[in-house]
Amino acid sequence: MATKNTFDYDLIVIGSGAGGSAAATIAAREGKRVAIVEADEFGGDSSNWSEVPTKALLHAAHLYDEARHGARFGLRSATLGYNYPSLRAWKDLAVSRTGAGGNRRFYETQGISTFSGIAHFLSPNEISVNRRHLSAAHFVIATGSTWTIPDIKGLDKVGYLTPRAVLYSVKPPKSVLIVGGGDIGVEIAQLMAIFGTKVYIAEKASRILPHQDHEVGDLMERVLREQKGVTSLTETRVLSAVKDGLGKRVTYSRGGVEKTVLVEEIIIAAGRLPRVDMGLENAGVKYTPKGIEVSERLQTTNKHIYAAGDVLGRDSNTHSALLESRIVANNIFHKAKAVPDYTGTPSLIFTYPAIAHVGLSEDDCRKRDLVINKAIAPLNMITRSNTSDFRDGFVKLISDKKGILLGGTIVAPHAAEMIHELALAVKHGLTADDIAQTPHAFLSWSEAIRVAASKLS
Repeated sequence: MATKNTFDYDLIVIGSGAGGSAAATIAAREGKRVAIVEADEFGGDSSNWSEVPTKALLHAAHLYDEARHGARFGLRSATLGYNYPSLRAWKDLAVSRTGAGGNRRFYETQGISTFSGIAHFLSPNEISVNRRHLSAAHFVIATGSTWTIPDIKGLDKVGYLTPRAVLYSVKPPKSVLIVGGGDIGVEIAQLMAIFGTKVYIAEKASRILPHQDHEVGDLMERVLREQKGVTSLTETRVLSAVKDGLGKRVTYSRGGVEKTVLVEEIIIAAGRLPRVDMGLENAGVKYTPKGIEVSERLQTTNKHIYAAGDVLGRDSNTHSALLESRIVANNIFHKAKAVPDYTGTPSLIFTYPAIAHVGLSEDDCRKRDLVINKAIAPLNMITRSNTSDFRDGFVKLISDKKGILLGGTIVAPHAAEMIHELALAVKHGLTADDIAQTPHAFLSWSEAIRVAASKLS
């Protein structure tokens, strides 16, 4: 049996995004010999092309949209304009300020060896990167996921954008068809519509945001249509695309009828698949196209190889990937093993109004045959909706028959900040009455949480 000293490193982390970064830095700070391999830009998806830049643009868009509609408050802002190159410069500044994007130098200052290239397993303890062989006692696979490109006839010929490519657009297209009405598709739809793009969303499910409770999808479809002119084509399958002059003519099937729409650009946001093409069979790691198999301790079928983040194929997010990365570092180097606890983990969608969810949804409860109570408090029930002139939203709470909170959804201007009260309740088994009896500050949006909870208590 080879001792660990015969290997180049104690740990090699493949992927420098949220799933890999914490494990690499924790191990390095504990004095381990660590290397990190990145096939793309250091810092991974969230920092470079996903959450950070997208949310920076969405913040600017919402600010612009609010100001433009300021006449109702007595503000003369109807002639407000924007400069798209300046918006892109702001996005780039936000990415650089976070320090996590393009952060190869950060790892090197931590004493971590960095390698750019695609990692491929040659054996359970050895990988190749750009024809260079590297060995380690342990590995963490955190290669993330990539956008799946649906089988649409002619798509490769006419060309398309992914949400990543959208960030590099010189200017917003005049019209766009977004294939996929999930979280990212809806965020991009609102972003582009605010800057004047005519947007169509094609979604296979019966509503946009199909993984949320139906009230969320129904509300956002109405908000996008009434405020931004977005057309939601639900229960729709995109069949083909051909060039038509300077545009792209897309044929789709809806309700058994084929129709076409002419747009300047097509954006594919119809789901992601884990990056698992790295010779895992050479390392004895079991996987499918849907992700790497791991134990509850995030150990693969090869006991010295772990995996974290999107490569697991779960409905993940950045904060869960960071949690998994920390757990993996602990389980590799410490005797007391840990299991990630996802209870009370919120999910966020940065539309306006924002959407935040924690715990079980109504669909989740139905699949589990749980007997539940539910209550909805529309935002227009609280005074803040009047002082801010904003009524499109609600708080929905779900409890069991004993009143213990099982889940909650908030659609409101500051939903991302409000959700943690419900996350705490779900994580620690609090009841709706516990929430209802807690004083909630007058004129805060959070009063809607108290109202919803009081309906259940």
